[in-house]
Amino acid sequence: MSRRALIQYLELIKQSGIRELYRPPSDKAKLLAELATRYADCQKCPLSAGRIKLVYGEGNPDASIMLIGEGPGEQENLSGRPFVGAAGQLLDKMLAAIDIQRKDIYIANIVKCRPPGNRNPDANERLACMPYLIEQMEIIQPKVLLIMGLVAAQSLLSNSETLGWHRDKTHEFMGIPAYVSYHPAALLRNPNWKRPAWEDLQRFQKDYEAMQ
Repeated sequence: MSRRALIQYLELIKQSGIRELYRPPSDKAKLLAELATRYADCQKCPLSAGRIKLVYGEGNPDASIMLIGEGPGEQENLSGRPFVGAAGQLLDKMLAAIDIQRKDIYIANIVKCRPPGNRNPDANERLACMPYLIEQMEIIQPKVLLIMGLVAAQSLLSNSETLGWHRDKTHEFMGIPAYVSYHPAALLRNPNWKRPAWEDLQRFQKDYEAMQ
């Protein structure tokens, strides 16, 4: 981990109120399941008032790729699973186009509860949930991050830059290479963005395969 990445990581930990970090356990799947149960009744921010099910995250606990979105929508709130419904179906197609199967990655969001009306989670809501996401990364230890959506990018990379600025660069978070592209829900609303999103995924695929 570079000095810059370490400073970024420690500053985010300080802001998030994390008091201890997990070492990678021998049974990651069991620990992640236990944590999902432990946090199911979280009351750290107002989003808990509209929660039906906590959307903790799901996927391969030994994944090399961790995909991070913004927050649960209506279907996710009902099911407790990230990226279901139309956006989830599109995500599956996007991943398949670069020879990645959903079952082989781990998927989580910046916040674990649905914001009312699918609005963007505010800064305090994101900060309240950040310890959970960092904890997941500590357990899974992915080799690369695929960040979907501007809110997720700004939250993890601690800036207020545009999505275009984020997409044009390879970033680093906690020493992990991080790539940014459009959220699938945004592509459903704006089909003209599918072409640049495909270019993002091709770059991600090329760099990821070079890491193997």
